[in-house]
Amino acid sequence: MGRRTAWWRVAVVGAVLGAVAGVPGAPALAASPSPSVSSSPSSATAPSYVFAAGAPSVTGTVSTGDAELLEPGTTYRSSLPSEGKVYYRLDLDSTSSVYVAATAVPPADAPVTATEGVRVTVQDADGRFCSAPDTATIGAGRSPRPLTAWGARTLPSKRSLCRGAGTYYVAVERVLRTESVPGDWDLELAPVLEPRLRQTGSTSEAPESWDSATPSPPGGGAVPVRGGGGFGSATALEQGVWRDDVRPGQTLFYEVPVGWGQQVYATAEISSADAGAGGVSGKGLVPGAVNLALYNPVRGLVDDTSISYSGSQRSGALPAVPPVGYDNRYAVSGRVSGMRFAGAYYLVVHLAARVGEEFGDGPLGLTLRVRVKGEPEGGPGYAGESEPAGLFQTRLGPSSGDGAAPGDEGGGVSGSGSVGMKVAAFGGIGAGTLVLGVLGVWVVVGRRRTAGV
Repeated sequence: MGRRTAWWRVAVVGAVLGAVAGVPGAPALAASPSPSVSSSPSSATAPSYVFAAGAPSVTGTVSTGDAELLEPGTTYRSSLPSEGKVYYRLDLDSTSSVYVAATAVPPADAPVTATEGVRVTVQDADGRFCSAPDTATIGAGRSPRPLTAWGARTLPSKRSLCRGAGTYYVAVERVLRTESVPGDWDLELAPVLEPRLRQTGSTSEAPESWDSATPSPPGGGAVPVRGGGGFGSATALEQGVWRDDVRPGQTLFYEVPVGWGQQVYATAEISSADAGAGGVSGKGLVPGAVNLALYNPVRGLVDDTSISYSGSQRSGALPAVPPVGYDNRYAVSGRVSGMRFAGAYYLVVHLAARVGEEFGDGPLGLTLRVRVKGEPEGGPGYAGESEPAGLFQTRLGPSSGDGAAPGDEGGGVSGSGSVGMKVAAFGGIGAGTLVLGVLGVWVVVGRRRTAGV
C-alpha cells in the first residue's frame, strides 16, 4: 500500500508541476524544454507550422458552384494543390468588411524557388475582384516557410464593386510553382469580420504625413522567451528586449499589442555561428537568411525585411510604419494601409534552412528589440462586435473589451501592468490554487488512512 501511495503522490506532483510549467510566462520553468512544446524542439529538425487547435477541415473546390462556406471568426484547415485555383464561399452582408488570410505551408524538405508562392483574391458573384490580388513569395532565402497572403471585401469603399450583400468567393492558388515537385501544401484559412462604424466620421483619405523617423531600439538586458509555431500560438510580447533561439528552417511567431495612434518598431539580431557546430566550415554567404515580417491583426502583411548571413552577427530593422489609424486603409502603400486596426500585431521570424548547410543545424541566438511609441488613443467606435470577438482590441487574452461597453471595440491599451506580468500573475494564481487543492486532498487522504477508513 505504501508503494502505491508513493506512486500516486509522484503522479500527482508530476501533473501539478507539468501544469505550472505549461503556464505561459512562468519564468522559473519556461526555460526548461518540454517535448510537448512544438515551437521549441530539442531535436535538430525545425518544426512545421502549428495550426490552430481544433480547426475544422474544409476542402477547396475547382469550381465556385461547389465551394464550401467559410464563417468569419472560425479558422480552418485545408490544402492547396500544386496547380489551379481552389475556391471557398463567403455569405456577406452589406455593411461589414471581411478579410481572409491564407497561410500556405510547403513541406519542410520541398525544393522551392525565390519567386514561388501563394496568391489570394476575393471576388463577387460576377468574378470581379473586390481588392487587388495579394501574393506572398518564398524570397531570396529559398527556404520553405509559411507564406501568408490576404484578400478583402472592405466597406465603405470608393470601389463601386462588391458593396452589396450576397455570395462572394475566396480564390487561392500557387504561383510560379516548381514544375518538378508536385504535391499539395497545407493551408490555414482565417476569415475575419470588421463591423461598420457607429458614426461615419472618416475622411475616406489616408493621412498626408506621419512621423517616419525610426527611434533608437530599446537597450538593456534581454528577457528569455520562446516563440510560437503559428499565428494561433504566437507568444505575447510588449516593448522591450527579448531573447530566443531559432534553428535553420524554423519560423517563430510573436504578437505585440498596438493601440490606436501608436507606432510599432522592431529589430532582429542574429548571433554569430558556433565555429564547431556540426563540423561545418561556415565560410559561405546565405542571401536572405533571416526574414523579419510584421503582420496586422487580420494577418495581412504590413512590411518585412531580409538579412543575409555569413556566420557573423547581423541585425535588421523593419521599415518605419505609421501610427495605427482607421483611415490608413485608404492609402496606396501596403506599409500604410496595413496599419488600419488596433490589436495584436504579429512579428514573424524565419531562419533559412540553408543556414544549416553552411553553419551547422544548431540554433542561433535571436534578439528582438520592440518599441511601441505614443500613448493609445480612442478608436473610431464600431457599431458591433468583430468576428472573432475582441480582435481589434489591444488587450491580449480572452477579454471582450478594454473597459469599454460590450460591442465597443474602440478601446486602447490596458492601463496597468505589463503583458508578461499579467500572464505570469494569472498563471501563478491558477497554478498556486491547483497546488493548494492537491495538498488539501493529500491531508484528507492521509488522515483517513491513519484513522483506518
